[in-house]
Amino acid sequence: MTHREIMEALTGLLLAMFVAMLSSTVVSNALPAIVTDLHGSQTGYTWVVVATLLTMTATTPIWGKLADLFSKKLLVQAALVIFSIGSVVAAIAPNMGVLIGARAFQGLGVGGLTALVQVVIASMVSPRERGRYSGYIGAVFATATVSGPLLGGLVVDSPLGWRGCFMIGLPVAAIAFVVLQKTLHLPTVKREVRIDYLGATLIMGGISLILVWVSLAGNNFDWISGTSAALVAASLLLIAAALWVEARVAAEPVIPLRLFRDRTTALATAASVMIGVAMFGATVYLSQYFQLARGMSPTEAGLMSIAMVGGLLVSSIISGRVITRTGLWKRWLVGGMVFVIAGIALLGTIDAETPLLVVGAYMALTGIGLGATMQNLVLSVQNNTAPEDLGAASSVVAMFRSIGGSAGVAALGAVLAHQVTSSVKDGLGALLASGQVSPEQLAQMQHSTGDIPDLAALPAPIRALYEASFGEAVGHLFMVAVPFAIVAFVCILFIKEVPLRTTTGSPSVAESEIEAGVVATGEAVDYPAFDVEGEGARVGERR
Repeated sequence: MTHREIMEALTGLLLAMFVAMLSSTVVSNALPAIVTDLHGSQTGYTWVVVATLLTMTATTPIWGKLADLFSKKLLVQAALVIFSIGSVVAAIAPNMGVLIGARAFQGLGVGGLTALVQVVIASMVSPRERGRYSGYIGAVFATATVSGPLLGGLVVDSPLGWRGCFMIGLPVAAIAFVVLQKTLHLPTVKREVRIDYLGATLIMGGISLILVWVSLAGNNFDWISGTSAALVAASLLLIAAALWVEARVAAEPVIPLRLFRDRTTALATAASVMIGVAMFGATVYLSQYFQLARGMSPTEAGLMSIAMVGGLLVSSIISGRVITRTGLWKRWLVGGMVFVIAGIALLGTIDAETPLLVVGAYMALTGIGLGATMQNLVLSVQNNTAPEDLGAASSVVAMFRSIGGSAGVAALGAVLAHQVTSSVKDGLGALLASGQVSPEQLAQMQHSTGDIPDLAALPAPIRALYEASFGEAVGHLFMVAVPFAIVAFVCILFIKEVPLRTTTGSPSVAESEIEAGVVATGEAVDYPAFDVEGEGARVGERR
């Protein structure tokens, strides 16, 4: 494909990716209003996010496998339709149960869009040139992340209310559907379909039970109890069964375990899990921090997100262009994780009194690190994978990042709920002793300390107590996330850098030898002299 043909097809793909990203970011600032309006709890807040992440996680590898078997264009369009149906149901949800179910269905489409956009781009563009286009992906990611909270905040504050947040992505989805129909033309692989539904079901079941245990333990039942033991045992049993099915039974497993024999894939996958915990688990609660700890409106909370996304935008574009020019990517992963660790550690020091300029600077630092890390981890795996496994390998990395995100959101949400509840109960007792609240107010509040309150309706002393409790608890979440970011950094250090291929197909023996730097006899060879400015590349001759 020529550069023009790639850009035309990329337009539809980027619109689809924009829709997928918008689905989570546009809701982030609406969540406090949604949970208050539908009389939900902190657990409900968590599961509105986790439901989408969970179904996205479970179906991402299936979409990746389908991409190796069917028309990629048709699959992207199907994912857009599924996403749109879920959005409509979420917009009319009468209670938290229906909303969480609709978000889970929406996640089926988001999983397809997340996996397929990466797979289609990998099919069109060689790894060496992919950095050139990953900058566009980073820009769309940043645009959706910036505009999402802003749009969500404006819609929540408008007559449409929070329900409008689920509708604004529908026109973009429709445009993406039409553009892809006209511009995306890729060959379709025709072979027998063997989808590993059993493996996918077992994986989803095992992960779901762990997340249910993490999010409900401590509130609905004790951490050390018969219920906890049953949930953990059932989860481990399902995951063990899933591994057995993937290794011994499935003809075309959802997660081909042989992929993990490659060191780069194994380490990048482990790093993706840790980044998912640190990134999703901590940052999803920033909007709650700004609205409940700092008293901001949804629109103002959306404006604060610009700090993190601005850093992400700049670093993703710059890193993509430099990687295309040099073919070297590991230094960006290492440097990016240093910034992520520093940013998350600094965010761990915030509370309800931290100056907003300081909070914004810490967010920008984290964004710079994430922009240089997330896309390039996928690139490192794609560069090491055989073409027939490209879909599966790309989706495995995305899947494990989502698993980390789901676990992080659920676990840190449980930590947040427990810490806020404990702090509020202690604070209410002190307010009662000082005469700032009446016994009637105390009795009413102690029945709902696990709920997300409507701050505007609370007496001033109790509102100040909630704001201080949320501010301190969110800072604590980032400190909990730091060790996970450090583990990701260690994994990245041990990834072996392989110069990026210049072809989309399987590399020839000669090119493989050149990339490795040696020939079969052990003689040294020249590395390829890449023609970065042109559409192709020329390979140096063997000595």
